[in-house]
Amino acid sequence: MTASQRPLATTWLVAALAAGAAAADPPQLVEAKAPPFSEGIFPCKQCHDGPGDRTRRSLGFHEEIQAAFDHDAEHRWCLDCHDNADRDVLHLSNGDPLPFTESYRLCGQCHGDKYRDWRAGVHGKRVGRWDGEKTYFLCVNCHNPHSPRFKGVVEIEVGGVKTTAPTSENLKPEPRPRRPGEMRR
Repeated sequence: MTASQRPLATTWLVAALAAGAAAADPPQLVEAKAPPFSEGIFPCKQCHDGPGDRTRRSLGFHEEIQAAFDHDAEHRWCLDCHDNADRDVLHLSNGDPLPFTESYRLCGQCHGDKYRDWRAGVHGKRVGRWDGEKTYFLCVNCHNPHSPRFKGVVEIEVGGVKTTAPTSENLKPEPRPRRPGEMRR
C-alpha cells in the first residue's frame, strides 16, 4: 500500500466499523397507525375495571369475538394476549405490558418470519416517504387478531382518520384487467 492509499484505507475502515456498530444497535420501534377498534369496544376499562379470573373458560359476553375466534383456539384464550391487570393493554409472553399501537411485537413473538418481513417492508403496508418518515400499518389492519387468516380489507374511519380493517368474510378478488387485444374498439 502506498502512502497515498493509506488515508483512503483508513476512511474505509472507519466507515466499516461504524456500519458494524450501527448493525449491532437494537432495532428501533416503528411508528404505526392506531389499531382499528370496533366502535364502543375500547377502552376496555369501561367494563373491565380490575383484574379478573384468569381461569380459561367460555365467556358470557363478547359473543361475536368468541364465535369468530380461530387463532389456535384449542390452546389460546383472551388473557394469553390481553393483560388481566390492565385491559387497555396487551402483554408479551414475559408479562411486560404492551400498548395496542405496538401489537406487532406481540404478533412477532410467534410469527417471527412475518415480523421480519414486515419490518423490511416485504409484508404489509406502509405509507410515507421512502427516504424519510414512514407509517406502518399494524398486523391487525389486515388480519383479525381473533381469526388471523387473511380475508381482505375494507377502508374505515377511526377518529376522523381513514385506515383499513380486516373483513370478516372472504372478499372475491376482482377480475384481471383486460388485455389490449381483448378490448373492442
